[in-house]
Amino acid sequence: MSSKHRLGFVSVITAISIGGVIIGTAALVIVLSVMNGFEEEVRSRIIGTGSDIIVSHVTGQPISEWRQLREQIDSVAEVVATSPIIQSKCAIASKTETDGVVVMAIIPEEEAKVSRITDYMLTKSISFNTQDSNMVGIWLGVNLADRLSAGLNEKVKLFSLKEAASNISGFIPKAMNCQVAGIFETGMYEYDANMVYIPLESAQSLFNLGDRITAISVKTNDYNRAEIVGKKIDSVIGYKYYSTSWKTLNKNLFSWMTLEKWASFIILSLIIAVAAFNIISSLIMIVLEKRKEIGILMSLGMSNNRIKKIFIYQGITIGSFGGGVGCLIGYIVCYIQYRFHVITLPAEYYFISALPIKMQLLDFVSVGLAAFILSFLATLYPSARAARMNPVEAIRYE
Repeated sequence: MSSKHRLGFVSVITAISIGGVIIGTAALVIVLSVMNGFEEEVRSRIIGTGSDIIVSHVTGQPISEWRQLREQIDSVAEVVATSPIIQSKCAIASKTETDGVVVMAIIPEEEAKVSRITDYMLTKSISFNTQDSNMVGIWLGVNLADRLSAGLNEKVKLFSLKEAASNISGFIPKAMNCQVAGIFETGMYEYDANMVYIPLESAQSLFNLGDRITAISVKTNDYNRAEIVGKKIDSVIGYKYYSTSWKTLNKNLFSWMTLEKWASFIILSLIIAVAAFNIISSLIMIVLEKRKEIGILMSLGMSNNRIKKIFIYQGITIGSFGGGVGCLIGYIVCYIQYRFHVITLPAEYYFISALPIKMQLLDFVSVGLAAFILSFLATLYPSARAARMNPVEAIRYE
């Protein structure tokens, strides 16, 4: 009766071990898929508001021969489209507030070919046309518009501090009268709170650039290969100019996200590690419970290695079964969220309405492999203990 109770207890521990592996692997694949989803959303927003590559002058000076430079860039096979831009810092003032902003000057029709900023327009218009013909059209980010209390058709002023003129009373910044022609919302706070768009020609006038620009935006046929395409562009345009990919521009952000993903992987792997300790304890109890049978098998000539393999196979079976079922459960949960958006997010606080999911085969393989390896390592001590058992003593004292 006591033996049956011990066997039942061992079975419970084995079941707990399998459950721990299942929960650990499922939690890992779900968390990694969610983090992949958020990373993909951030990446798409960044690429959507900007281009794959920016080409600038090595000294940061304005580019005068930008049309010839644009033709050289367009000659690269992987380049889909290019667009001239001017980017600079300015001060902006409404009737009630004043703030600093980053001005992005574009040609709307050209910019639409290299980015998706026009898709984020709340006003559904990609034109800088205004009701007052004497005013320059301007697009404001939704957070900036709220901070300035400037709605559609409201009047604001841009001040270029670089082109400030001096007189007896001090420096007077060059000003430009603008009217809000559009409001955009990218979901990225830094963009929506600090970015404004104006026509390229108006920026050339505001910053006294003449016919010059500050950079050229480039759209490639595959944004994941932007760095490779950038090197090809550099070889074509020469030493006076250089390209910067979207990955380089946002290197710190994506490095932090990658670090967070690996940290989560390591921390959640501890759940599987706990299950591995349960596997150790259950196998040790099985060794103690079955020592007579082990002794008989060894006395009949079974080698130590074959005894060891019996327990290794049992532990691997627990890990493989638990890892496989855990990955399956994780996939089902992720698919349900991906397909039906069960877990929603408040749209007023987040730039997405549902918890994002992106499943990657490599994550499932990595998690399943981690479960397998930890389960295998958990079998080494119990199997070695069984193989070292003295068959005479095992049979005698049973």
